[in-house]
Amino acid sequence: MSTYVLIVDDERDVREALGQTIELADFLPVRVGSFVEAKDHISRSFDGVIVTDIRMPGRDGFYLLDYVRKIDPDLPVILLTGEGDIPMAVKAISDGAFAFLEKPCGAKELLAVVDKALKARTLIIENRRLKLELDRGDAAARMLVGVSTISDALRGRVRAVARTNAEVLITGEPGTGMPKIAEVIHLLSGAASRPFVKRPAAQLSAIDLAVALNDAASGTLYLDEVTALAPAVQFALLETLEIGGTVRVLSSTSRDIVDEVAQGRFSTDLFYRLDLMRVHVPALRERPEDIPALFRHYVAQACEQANLVEPQITQDVIAALMAKDWPGNTRGLMNTAMRFALRISGGFCEDGLIFGQNDVESIDLGLVEQLAQVERSLLIEALQRCEGRSGEAAESLKLARKTFYDKLTRHGIKPEDFRG
Repeated sequence: MSTYVLIVDDERDVREALGQTIELADFLPVRVGSFVEAKDHISRSFDGVIVTDIRMPGRDGFYLLDYVRKIDPDLPVILLTGEGDIPMAVKAISDGAFAFLEKPCGAKELLAVVDKALKARTLIIENRRLKLELDRGDAAARMLVGVSTISDALRGRVRAVARTNAEVLITGEPGTGMPKIAEVIHLLSGAASRPFVKRPAAQLSAIDLAVALNDAASGTLYLDEVTALAPAVQFALLETLEIGGTVRVLSSTSRDIVDEVAQGRFSTDLFYRLDLMRVHVPALRERPEDIPALFRHYVAQACEQANLVEPQITQDVIAALMAKDWPGNTRGLMNTAMRFALRISGGFCEDGLIFGQNDVESIDLGLVEQLAQVERSLLIEALQRCEGRSGEAAESLKLARKTFYDKLTRHGIKPEDFRG
């Protein structure tokens, strides 16, 4: 659920009082004293609501409401009104304000309206997320992460070959994710509901190939590193393809398959049968702008699988990633992301520098850094135990609410991440 409440009031005492009331309800207040400060927090992605006084020097609450309506008409704005402002506040409701409260308002009344507004905002944010997923909905968009034009072209090529029933040869350097490309082609094809069978070519005998084809039934058989097929298995596969059948064969190789044919190590006839359609997967160094998006995706995956809170990914971390050549391509980036998520050697220290035996010398943390790590762990453990209820977590650590929230902010921890 959305938990942020942007409090806009030019009187410091009022801001503090409202903030304390919001904190006691386990919401997260953001206190600002003017429209100028407030506008830096307002966007379509703001995961919260706004509580603003009407009468403020300069640009007042009505100006703020108008500004919010232009940015996001679905962002709830609650107006705090003096007695003489009530007729104007009523008009503001028709102009899009969520509600108005007459000052001074009681805590119970305020929290009831804020809670209702936050629930409405949560629903809006969730609906937008679902719509975005639907808009992006196919397997290519979900599984082939990347923001570069090269990635766009790759997704387009995968969609195009998936619509055919022809054999597809996937080429690329080791670690570029060719098996995933094959899976996406299958999921986008007419055989998506039928079996998808993967086999490493180097380990296949002619009998194994026959079993794999049978397992694939009327679906798809994917052969990884197809140039490693033994000559007898190459012959058996060619014979199967010549006869025809209901199984579509996708294959991949990181070797120069044309050279393999020229050297007599791979059947010329089989090459031409498998290479009816081709998809080349670019190396990571050819699309460095994809590195940040891929890294965040892999970290999120690792944390979800390990039931961990996602660590902060700073710009220093991104800069260190971008500076590397990544000879292991996306596989190497994924491994680094997993180590980063699990906070083990070979990942990153807090300043974004890669550490581990192959990168730089070991980094010895000082006492301050060690204590900070212990404090962060205790905060996370308390929030997990209390299922994100900040008040209970603060009490369990015997901390004042304000001290507790200050520590959460310092460590980049959000209570809502621990709520079910």
